[in-house]
Amino acid sequence: MANSKHISKPHIVLFPFLAQGHIRPFLSLFSRIRRRHPDLTITLVSTPGNITIIRSILPSSLSLNFHPIPFFPESHDLPPNADTTCNIPFPLIITFFKASESLRPAFENFISTLAGPVYIISDPFFSWSVEVSHKYNTLHSIFLTSGAYGTTVWFSLWSKVPLGLIPSVADEFQLPEFSDVTIHISQCSKHMLEADGNDQWSTYFQRQIKYFLQSDAILVNTVEEFEVIGLQMFRKKLFMPVFPIGPLFHSAYLLTKNICIAEWLNTKLPGSVLYISFGSQFMIHAKAMMELAISLEHMSHPFIWVIRPPLGCDTKEKFKTEWLPEGFERRMKLDKKGLLIHEWAPQVEILAHAATGAFLSHCGWNSTLESLTHGVPIIAWPLSADQFYNSKMLEDMGLGVELARGVMADLKRERVKEVVETVMGENKKGKEMKMKAREIREVMEKAWNEDGEEGTSMKGLNDFFQFAAKKMTDKQDIAFS
Repeated sequence: MANSKHISKPHIVLFPFLAQGHIRPFLSLFSRIRRRHPDLTITLVSTPGNITIIRSILPSSLSLNFHPIPFFPESHDLPPNADTTCNIPFPLIITFFKASESLRPAFENFISTLAGPVYIISDPFFSWSVEVSHKYNTLHSIFLTSGAYGTTVWFSLWSKVPLGLIPSVADEFQLPEFSDVTIHISQCSKHMLEADGNDQWSTYFQRQIKYFLQSDAILVNTVEEFEVIGLQMFRKKLFMPVFPIGPLFHSAYLLTKNICIAEWLNTKLPGSVLYISFGSQFMIHAKAMMELAISLEHMSHPFIWVIRPPLGCDTKEKFKTEWLPEGFERRMKLDKKGLLIHEWAPQVEILAHAATGAFLSHCGWNSTLESLTHGVPIIAWPLSADQFYNSKMLEDMGLGVELARGVMADLKRERVKEVVETVMGENKKGKEMKMKAREIREVMEKAWNEDGEEGTSMKGLNDFFQFAAKKMTDKQDIAFS
């Protein structure tokens, strides 16, 4: 029995979902683990295409192992290169989600070859990996790359479909478990409102939620002092330990390598630039894009806009000038009023620049953390999923103002001017918002503090490893008994 108490060093297996917005936080998590535990073996499992991308952005000095597992998207009526969400249109997303479950046999085969204690850290969209973990007596945890509040609301809604709500019946409703949380139907995606419990979206998400609840522990990309209410709600729904370990995000680009962007920002006054991006997956419709461009041209604030094709177009389609007012990009360039970026932008570095004063964002969780970590308040335009609830939380906390909602929002230039001036101006609300954003930046900075008082996220990661070691000892004892 004495030998049963000895646990050798674990092999950490990272298993992010096939999306850059999920992979990047996993890479940041890897860096944090490597910093604290330089002698551990850490392996990231993904498709060959994603591993190629990861290798190109990760410094070779960081010793991360890779294990490729095959994925054949064309076998699921997906484009042959669709091994990440950025390569497929949104209507095919649910097909992609379901197709990703075909990775299970290869993942299980890999886990079966590992000796000694194994800690699987899985993406929530790969929650099915908990069954593989149980089969091979490993520790299983889920790294939640979204926030606690948004995920709790999102889980609660998908657990209750069909919602039975239509505009003529009720515009707003309370969450059964959280009576103080009111949701408007416009904060529910179309596929959620139409879900009957037997459709593809319902069956996939409810299946993942069921697996999720069987995990040993949850790691959350958030900060204890930032999401106080969200974490209280999240823990109320779960029967397992929750370890906040954020903010975790990985910047793949350096502003110093984008000289034109750096030089342009250096010419602007502190806090004067509006940064605009809706992420790598989501689009706004053509009418709203045109209205936004007209609004920006008539405002006094300079801007950087990471612009993509409008809704309904192929994500990789070459940009067409007719999507914007005639001569818009040329005028913005000549006047040095606006900078349009047609490919991926160095978002973290732009947000970190002193000239950036606000972020017009879809409120994806990575973007939310990146903005607040640098003390930049948010102008919200949520488009789908938990983005609606992230936006709601930011408004409730005084960290943002919602400009529009949903991919089909009817944008009005008067509203754009009003919101931008509210957030970026020298009015009372704008000043309070900026001050609040600076306070949250300090909270984020302290979370990983190693000198003096231990930061709460540093403590969260340490506590997780202590929990994992005890859990594996208990598992081993059970195996020997």
